[in-house]
Amino acid sequence: MSIRIGILGYGNLGRGVECAIKHNPDLELAAVFTRRDPATVKILTETAAVYHVDEAEKMKDKIDVLILCGGSATDLPEQTPKYAQWFNVVDSFDTHAKVPEHFANVDKAASESGHVGIISVGWDPGMFSLNRLYANAILTNGKDYTFWGKGVSQGHSDAIRRIERDYGLDVLPEKLQSAALLRIANPEASLADLATLSYPPVTKSCLNYRLKKLMEFHMDD
Repeated sequence: MSIRIGILGYGNLGRGVECAIKHNPDLELAAVFTRRDPATVKILTETAAVYHVDEAEKMKDKIDVLILCGGSATDLPEQTPKYAQWFNVVDSFDTHAKVPEHFANVDKAASESGHVGIISVGWDPGMFSLNRLYANAILTNGKDYTFWGKGVSQGHSDAIRRIERDYGLDVLPEKLQSAALLRIANPEASLADLATLSYPPVTKSCLNYRLKKLMEFHMDD
């Protein structure tokens, strides 16, 4: 008997989950939920249907696991605890500073409803973090690399873009604004290089702290 999967959110992540399901014979896509007009969403799985998110609760007996494919900034903090009332849930929440808070909220909702909630599944935090741990334990002179600039989290860059788009960088405290402008001006520089380029120069850990605060600043707003 296949595990019946529901997908909430059909952007790049949702489409990727659907493709992954097709490669696992013990999984079956039962439904896709969207905030858009369901008639405008075309999926690859002919045996599954598309529903508006408002209809999700009605499907609680027809789905074994709901995979939430929204964003960590605003979607998942609200959606994962909400849908844990009715489903076993999995998300990819990746705002590191907010993981303990998110865990507590999901754990409370899942415990009260008797469901399982699994959070922060994905590349980072998640399997990518475990992969780094295993690799560094085995390779005596191992070194980490990232795919989004040298040593810079995708979340930092995304937070800066969102703040600039939604509010303008002028709303930032002086030190955070300086870190954001430095990142924008030097998109390929490593954290160590950015720290040296700062005026006055700061330590790598100091600059990393400021970039993480930018993520929290956006979350709080």
